[in-house]
Amino acid sequence: MDLSSIKELLDIFDGSSAAELSWEEDNFKIYLSKNTPNAFPQQLYQMPVSPQPIASTPNSAAATINLAHTEQTANQTIEANPNKLYEVKSPIVGTFYRAPSPDAAPFVEAGTKVKPGQTLCIVEAMKLMNEIECDVSGTIEKILLQNAQAVEYGQVLFYIRLD
Repeated sequence: MDLSSIKELLDIFDGSSAAELSWEEDNFKIYLSKNTPNAFPQQLYQMPVSPQPIASTPNSAAATINLAHTEQTANQTIEANPNKLYEVKSPIVGTFYRAPSPDAAPFVEAGTKVKPGQTLCIVEAMKLMNEIECDVSGTIEKILLQNAQAVEYGQVLFYIRLD
């Protein structure tokens, strides 16, 4: 999705009565929300090549755009980290859950081998269960949160030792 398509989507969303909008296409995810101050610390627009901030939408509507991690950004993180520890960060504010239900086994443990697309945990936000998937291959080095613990946007959830 190019910048002009994103701007068009923002204009359409701003003019609609919808309070939230999620869109997923290939390696691109977008989430828009109106009138939810403090839901996210800042407006965010990220692209693997050159991040740029987007101005606030008219009428002070809070809009947040999240792009999924791509292989390119994963590779950039790997190159910047000589210890080959990859950080999995929370894309939203919510509650961290290690398992799909209270009586189920956790998705992963320390030492678990993981691959791209594998579910690592769930972050519940506004009664919606959001599966957090892995975007690299490796081994879970450390799980940083306890089950049912509050999590902030951008908080590191897991360290993964890359293969």
